[in-house]
Formats: sequence, C-alpha cells, structure tokens
Amino acid sequence: MLSVIRVHLPSEVPIVGCELTPYVLLRRPDNTATTDDVPESSPLEGHFLKYRWYRVQSDKKVAICSVHPSKDATLQCLGCLKTKVPVNKSYHCSTKCFTDAWQHHRVLHERAAAAAEGNDEEELLRLNSSGSVSSILSTVSSLTNGSSSSITQKTGAGGETLVEVGRSKTYTPMADDVGHVLKFECVVVNAETKQNVGHPCTILTSRVIPAPSPSPRRMIPVSGAVDSNGRPMSMGSFTVLSYNILADAYASSEMYSYCPTWALSWTYRRQNLLREIVKYHADIVCLQEVQNDHFDEFFAPELDKHGYQALFKRKTNEVFVGNTNTIDGCATFYRRDGFSHVKKYEVEFNKAAQSLTEALIPVPQKKVALNRLVKDNVALIVVLEAKFGNQAADIPGKRQLLCVANTHVNVSHELKDVKLWQVHTLLKGLEKIAASADIPMLVCGDFNTVPASAPHSLLAMGKVDPTHPDLMVDPLGILRPHTKLTHQLPLVSAYSSFARIGGSLTAEQQRRRMDPASNEPLFTNCTRDFIGTLDYIFYTADTLTVESLLELLDEESLRKDTALPSPEWSSDHIALLAEFRCMPKTRR
Repeated sequence: MLSVIRVHLPSEVPIVGCELTPYVLLRRPDNTATTDDVPESSPLEGHFLKYRWYRVQSDKKVAICSVHPSKDATLQCLGCLKTKVPVNKSYHCSTKCFTDAWQHHRVLHERAAAAAEGNDEEELLRLNSSGSVSSILSTVSSLTNGSSSSITQKTGAGGETLVEVGRSKTYTPMADDVGHVLKFECVVVNAETKQNVGHPCTILTSRVIPAPSPSPRRMIPVSGAVDSNGRPMSMGSFTVLSYNILADAYASSEMYSYCPTWALSWTYRRQNLLREIVKYHADIVCLQEVQNDHFDEFFAPELDKHGYQALFKRKTNEVFVGNTNTIDGCATFYRRDGFSHVKKYEVEFNKAAQSLTEALIPVPQKKVALNRLVKDNVALIVVLEAKFGNQAADIPGKRQLLCVANTHVNVSHELKDVKLWQVHTLLKGLEKIAASADIPMLVCGDFNTVPASAPHSLLAMGKVDPTHPDLMVDPLGILRPHTKLTHQLPLVSAYSSFARIGGSLTAEQQRRRMDPASNEPLFTNCTRDFIGTLDYIFYTADTLTVESLLELLDEESLRKDTALPSPEWSSDHIALLAEFRCMPKTRR
C-alpha cells in the first residue's frame, strides 16, 4: 500500500512570497521509493495523498529583527514610528544590533523626513545627530493578531489553534503568517471512502519572516541639459539595466558561507531579484548568469507580465559538464511598448576560437590552443527600433535604431590573453554592425576585468598600450602585433559621468564611491575575498548622452552582512542602471 517514508523542507526559514515545497518520499505498493506526487485525480491502487498547511496560531505574534530576520525582535526604534519608516524596519533583536546598524539605519530616517517635506524634521535631525541611540529605543510590546479569514480551524495535539491556510503540496507564506510557525501535514487517503489511512506525517517550520527587500536606490541626474523652459530634457530618453544575478549553480554555501542558507536558496533569491529588477522600471534589461531553466520557467514568463519581450543566448557546452538545463547565459529584455525587435546576433567565442586556431596556430599546437581559448563564453547582440519620439535624431521621422550588446567574459584571472581576445572579438563584431547601420550602441555586461586592465583600456580608450603588463601573458601569440588591438567605436563608460557632475551633497557622495584614477565605481562585485569593479555599461558618445545614473552602494552598508549576496541583496554583484538620450549624430 502507498505510504509516506519521510518529509522535510528544503529551507529552515519560511519567507513571505517564497514558495515552500516539502520533499515527500513515498513507498509505492511494489515497495519502490518515489518522490512523484500522487494526487486525487490520479490515485495509485486506490490511494492518493492529501496535503494541508496550517498556521500555528497563538495569543501573541512575534516581531522580527529587521537586521537579523531569523531572530525575534526585543527593541523598536521610535524614530522610525515618528518619521513613518515602514514598521518592519523599526525592529531590532538587541541594543548591539541597533547600535551596529545605526549609521545605515539613520539614512532611513533622513529619507523619510525628506519625503515628509519638513514635517517634524527639526526634531528628527536633532535626534539623528544625538550621540546616543538609547533615547529612541523602546521594548517591543506584544502584537495581537488581526482577524483571520481562514478556511477552517482545529486544535492541535498540544492545545494550540491551527488555522488552515493551504490545501496543496506547495504553499507561499503571506503577510498574515509573519511571526507564526507553519505546520505541513501529509496523509494517505483511501480514494473510495475518502478516509485517512494511518497517521498524518507532519513537519513544523520556524517562524515566518518578512522578505527583506533591497533598500531603494535613487536615480541621480548627471546631465545639465535643459529645454527652453528650463526643464531637464528627456525626449527620446530610455533606461538600461545591466546585472549579473549570480546563477544558482554557482551560489554554493561553500563559496558564500557568510550568507544564511535561506537567503542563498533559489526560491528566495529569484523572488528578491525579480522584485529588485521590476522596481527599476528599466526599458532594456541585460542580465548575466541566467540559467537556461530559470530563463524558460521564471524570468521570461514573469517579466512578460510586466511588459517585457525576452531574448536569450545560452553559453555553449564544450567545456561544461553537467545538466545542460542549468547552463547559464545572457538574457536581454526590452519593453514591448518602447521598442520592437529588428535583428539578433549571437556571438560564440568558441567558434571564433576555432577560426583563430585554424588561421594562426600551427597544427602541433592546435589542441593546446583550443584548450586555452574554448571557455563557452557568449555575447548577445540585439538591434532594436525605438517607438518613442525621434526629436533628437538627424532627420525627423527617421527610424531610431539602437544596438545593445550583452556579454559575460571569461572569469579566470590567469587567462588575461583570453579575456582581452574575447573583448577584442566582440568589439570587432560591433564595428561591422556600426559600419553597416551607423546606429547608437550600448555594450553591457560582466567583463570580469578591473579598471586599468588591458580589456578595460581597449573598451574605454580604443587601444592598449604596447607596454601594458597584461600583454606579457600571451603564450599563443594571439595578441600580436599589439597594434591590431584597437577599435573605432567612441565608447565611454556611463558611470564615469559621476566624476564630472556638480558639487551638490549627493554628487559628492557618489564621487566618494568612485575611483578617481579610473573614473569607475570602487566596486560592482563584493564578496568576502574580493571587492572591485567588473561590470560596465559603455555607450557610443557621439550618438548618446547620459541623463542619470542609479546611485552606487557604499561598502560599509554591505559589510553589515559581511558581503554579497545577503538577505537584502541577492547577487554578489550590484545592478548598474543608466538613463540615456539620443542626440544628433556627430561625425566619427
């Protein structure tokens, strides 16, 4: 007869908005084990499985610490209540927790005060400048439950009230569940009599916590361009997001041991990433490290609901060993109401490696050369036609085309020649498109290369100094002669605009987060073992101008969680977002 052997949950912490799907191991009548579901619609030898989810109701609802969501709160910040900061941000598990988080926490007060347009601002500023934080802490009082719209209630074996919240195997915790334990129940049922067979198999979760959403990041204007009425010029403007989202296949607890396991789980990270991406309202979204299965099953359908058309280029699999569904790649999304698709080019660096070795490498060295060059990296190039007004173009009524390249360059630190060759190959392909179409270009992605490296020099300067130390690594001779390492695209890094903006407080804050030597952000990737800039958005400066940029994060605010990823930010990279405006073409 059908029976349940074991039930367990993949994550120890349930989170609002993140699906919970228990692992249920069954024994079939033939004594074989399976994890396949046996629903009422398809009984197995007269039996099926029935599922129930319950919220364990108690007289008191527990508040959750905003910094350590797996801990109960014991203190509440009264300053948050005064300034109308979201109440879930006001809770802390200890005085030390609050004190350690104060520099980051006070920013919430300042932003809320600014949003309130001076209401109680004087008192708040005095409060924020105080040396002591104890004056705004209060012991958390018990929170009584609100009314419940439950399906049914029953009393548990320990006398607790169980409120039924779900009748399927999968359950997504809701806001009403925060602070409560959930109980999952699975039992075999006779299909004919509808009676339970044997005792239910049950499991309890820890308390449900709210999803820690990323702090809002503001767009900072960098262009002084104004129209005849003195308003910022935004005709023909559009925004582009570039973001390495950290593929689940690479998000191991060994690599990111400092990140809580629940915050590292894909069920949590995918929802947090989606929330973050959607909040940016970008017109074009370039993602890297998107797994094949996650593109098909999650990102394409979810972003479709928000009006995005999706394109994807999976990495090749000549080096990859494993399930091809989990191979990652580059995904580009664009708003259907803002752009239409004209053409797509797929760049496979493996194919370029084959052509290169055939042309340049002697036969005895071909195998060694391919082993070095074949790394499965790709680029996705998309030509779009803008549907917005074309007031900034040369000829009124002329089609406004845009070319967007999205790439993820090889990660290996030792393969400096391969990185540079991949970037050079991509740029040569883009030059051909530019020569035939003469259109604005964006080059986005994770280039796995820091400012002042040879690939960055090639992108930003159009050439590489022959004495650059990176050129010393060239065992195959593929970078010679060094004079060929050039391109004619007038590329500029979007974030270098922060180095040129005026002297406001906001501008100064962003400049402190920039490297003055390279005019690039101090970091776009922040782990325990590495911090630096690897991601860029380059644009052709003769056809596009930068209007605004998404503010950069400061290292101190991220270090409260050791590094990235964290419960707040679900990738080890940060998102880059730039607003561009098309402008009249100047001769190259």
